[in-house]
Amino acid sequence: MLFQRFRLLVGMIVAAVALWLIATGLSDAYESYSGGAAASGIVLGGIMRAVFGLLILGAYVWALWAESRVKTVMENIFSIPELLKKLAFTLGLLCIYRVGFHVPLAGLDQSAMQIWGEDKGNVFSQALAQASMLTGGSFQRSSLFGLGIMPYISASIIFQLLVTVVPALEKLRKEGPAGQKKIQEYTRYATVALCIIQATFWMMTMRGNRLLYPNYLDSKLIFMMGVVSLTGGTIFLMWLGEQIDEYGIGNGISLIIMAGIVVRLPTAVAKLYTMSDASLTGGGGGQVGLLQIAFVVLSFVFVVAGSILITQGQRRIPVQQAKQVRGRRMTAGGRHFVPLRINHGGVMPIIFASSLMIFPNMMFSWMGRSWHNAFTRTMSEAFQMTSYTYTVCYVGMIFFFAFFWTTVQFRPKEMADQLRDHGSFIPGLRPGRRTAEYLEKVMGRITYCGAAFLAVIAVIPMVIATLANIPYDVSSFLGGTGLLILVSVALDLVQRIEANLVMRNYDGFLGGSTRIKGAYG
Repeated sequence: MLFQRFRLLVGMIVAAVALWLIATGLSDAYESYSGGAAASGIVLGGIMRAVFGLLILGAYVWALWAESRVKTVMENIFSIPELLKKLAFTLGLLCIYRVGFHVPLAGLDQSAMQIWGEDKGNVFSQALAQASMLTGGSFQRSSLFGLGIMPYISASIIFQLLVTVVPALEKLRKEGPAGQKKIQEYTRYATVALCIIQATFWMMTMRGNRLLYPNYLDSKLIFMMGVVSLTGGTIFLMWLGEQIDEYGIGNGISLIIMAGIVVRLPTAVAKLYTMSDASLTGGGGGQVGLLQIAFVVLSFVFVVAGSILITQGQRRIPVQQAKQVRGRRMTAGGRHFVPLRINHGGVMPIIFASSLMIFPNMMFSWMGRSWHNAFTRTMSEAFQMTSYTYTVCYVGMIFFFAFFWTTVQFRPKEMADQLRDHGSFIPGLRPGRRTAEYLEKVMGRITYCGAAFLAVIAVIPMVIATLANIPYDVSSFLGGTGLLILVSVALDLVQRIEANLVMRNYDGFLGGSTRIKGAYG
């Protein structure tokens, strides 16, 4: 049976990792204790590593060997060849993405690039690191997929905004699938243009910072190869996302971004582990104590729970179907609901706010180097990532973009007209203008709640970095925007897999109900 082979293969890998963790952990603990270094915390670190190995082994046995819900779902997935092929195809394309991620650009000095990327005083480098976390790319590595998928996302957002203001594009949107296909074609062309512009500026930046080998600093051929490689890498990622949409499972673009974030999580956890100390509050030299680690773990759980809540949360508006005459019978109208998402904008408000908040710090830092005075120094400190001014402006921009994105995407007048055309109405409200005003009022209220929750989740990494004395590049992966994207994409993937299971009369992830609460309107 295919599931049995899969279970044995995973078991060999998990057993090897768990045994290595247990053996090395106990060995380090014994050697440190024998050498009298128990007070240094190395013994506790070795024991924690061994316990972590045991937890991994126990989780594997519970998930794939014990009579658990996870085992039942996995058996159901492996019993559907079509679903299994889709999952394998999706995983294979994501592996191709990760291979291309490590292909460097021609002429790039990787050692100089690494030093430049790790320079904490380089505001531009740190801004690019924050942007890379949300794009699935890596400017600091400058690989073939260094630009990530962000040019395509930017082009899609531009056309989503243009559809609402350009009559020709709005007419195309109303034509249905044919019009959407034409808009998608325009989006691809815009993606190529954005890639060329961004790749040109990035190659100029690398040349200006002397990140290329000295022999290639003035080479026009290397410059053009870099622009073409970065542009081609993003176009290839766009093609991968479309192939996943058509032949795989899940949203291809979202899965690529998710993969780019997931691979950074082990690095963040490993860095937190190396900074850990056996004391409660942590020692000197940037060491992190047990209380700080507990605070990070609780924040992680809070953000995951909050992300699920805000992603699945809905306000259901009751709608009554009017009575209809069919033949000689009059049938009573049915009663159903119109679901309005609490977080209608998804992660877009945070992405917009994060992108725009990069520029003030960069601008004032550049002004401080050119015109060094009290004003530029004060403004540069005020817009540091963990400062009070930066946080207030960040929250304000999240609220602004949450309402802006909802205004662009949500059209209460069209929804009211559709309800009226289908013979439906909201009880107590007249169809037409009154219904549209009510929907707009309700959407404004729930958007305020959704924006507030987004602001809390976005600020958590800054709070962790300040109160727990943990580097921001660690706290940003254990909470905040990156984790919100992971949870949102993972929920969408789980819902699609469950839909395939339920369609074939298999139990879903939650057993008896066969439906994830809030996943279906």
